[in-house]
Amino acid sequence: MSAAVIELRDVSRTYQVTEDVVVHALQHVSVRIERGEYVAIMGSSGSGKSTLMHIAGCLDAPTNGTYLLDGVDVRDIDEDDLSDLRNRKIGFVFQAFNLVPRTSAVANVELPLTYAGLPRAERRARAEHALAAVGMSGRLHHLPSELSGGQQQRVAVARAIVTNPSLVLADEPTGNLDSHSTHEVLELFASLNAEGRTVVLITHEADVAEQTRRVIRLADGEIVEDRAR
Repeated sequence: MSAAVIELRDVSRTYQVTEDVVVHALQHVSVRIERGEYVAIMGSSGSGKSTLMHIAGCLDAPTNGTYLLDGVDVRDIDEDDLSDLRNRKIGFVFQAFNLVPRTSAVANVELPLTYAGLPRAERRARAEHALAAVGMSGRLHHLPSELSGGQQQRVAVARAIVTNPSLVLADEPTGNLDSHSTHEVLELFASLNAEGRTVVLITHEADVAEQTRRVIRLADGEIVEDRAR
């Protein structure tokens, strides 16, 4: 069997909130997400879905258990190499867009390439291509404040895919959008998946989850449902 893009083996994550209070965010979670899947991870607030995404994105580490990214145990990777791995393999999209406010759309999209040390001309060309791919080629020099919520999220998606990652992780990507913008952004994720990327959406909205091809539901840090559509 080929290596899964994401594989959690008996993963638990606890947080010591105070001396007497421990939060069990994830409890003995095991899951495989194969290359090219389009998956929704659902759950109410506090279910553990964002913790799961942070571990999958190498932004956090399990307290117990093993996380393999493309078959590699991330515990064996030092922090500098892990940061480089995140930048190359994973594109992140967040609910709040996380765009730099006084920076143009194209400059926002260039940021991951700047961290990767690419020459300026190549950064600009790739950023323009990514923005064109999400239908934003006419807004290259607009500031985030000059864009609608849906347009800002498109810029955020362009930034996520500009490094050509094989995995896109989106945490509540439609949470700040109206119904029309939600539909557009979900179509965009579907098209990214159709191109062969693995796409994982974190959401508490059933109508958003139903647009994917597999739904994993968490409650109290445990998987309570895992079904393909």
